[in-house]
Amino acid sequence: MSDAADEPVELASQGVPADRADRQREVSLLRRRVPPAPLTRAPAEPVLRLLRTAVRGPTGQGAWFVNAAADAPVTLEWFDPRHWLARDAVIARHAGRGAVIGVEHEGRCYLLRHYLRGGLVAAISTDRYLWLGETRTRPLREMKLTLHLHAAGMPVARPVAVRYERRGASYCGDIITDYLPDTRTLAEVLEAGDVPLATWAAIGRTIRRFHDWGVDHADLNAHNVLLRGDDEVFLIDFDKARLRGRPGIWRDANLARLRRSLDALEDGRAARRFDDTQWQVLLTAWWRR
Repeated sequence: MSDAADEPVELASQGVPADRADRQREVSLLRRRVPPAPLTRAPAEPVLRLLRTAVRGPTGQGAWFVNAAADAPVTLEWFDPRHWLARDAVIARHAGRGAVIGVEHEGRCYLLRHYLRGGLVAAISTDRYLWLGETRTRPLREMKLTLHLHAAGMPVARPVAVRYERRGASYCGDIITDYLPDTRTLAEVLEAGDVPLATWAAIGRTIRRFHDWGVDHADLNAHNVLLRGDDEVFLIDFDKARLRGRPGIWRDANLARLRRSLDALEDGRAARRFDDTQWQVLLTAWWRR
């Protein structure tokens, strides 16, 4: 299926341009306005390399990219869930996070996620996105961002490979990351019982760490926060994320998105496991970082 040799794509660290004026409606979440301050930036990162393979087939054309540093023997079949099912290599399925499965290969575990649409547009197409060029595909944009975050020591799952397949004016895509063992989503932990206040504080500190780095996680919700134990927190699913050049109300919008998702989980639950007490602990930790 592949008719092109692997070609290296080097991703060098670049400065982030100053962001344009944010037109989002301001959400008053913090008790005090956070004063503008330079965003935290990690030391200069090493050059990051992706190996690109072009693909042409009966269903369309596209490409897949492998993180050279991941040292994983990825093939095109890795992006097909049937490949793993046929080998009895599926180790986990994740409800509430789209089409996501955990798989095992030669003693290493990975997470395969198929990109799915949300909201009203999902009624038209569940997994097709408008083609605007390779560099603007969701898989490649997410991989580039998380490569830099992982290289900077941020708590994210290391990206291993991504794929897109174009057909006409639309495309679909997938991403493979390292599997983070012994983790559960915040939504799953809340479903099982109460979350300690120390964990809410850890979540607040972690979100602030990403915000200080300039990461605008536009889809921050209880399914995209992973917990390991009481104080280890990871953020995942950066397909809608972007780097910002300066602080702004986008940080308030991220927190508002998380709050809405937590409130939605409590709807219909007889005994609330999340309320303003937990939220204030999170916000206080975010402020103090």
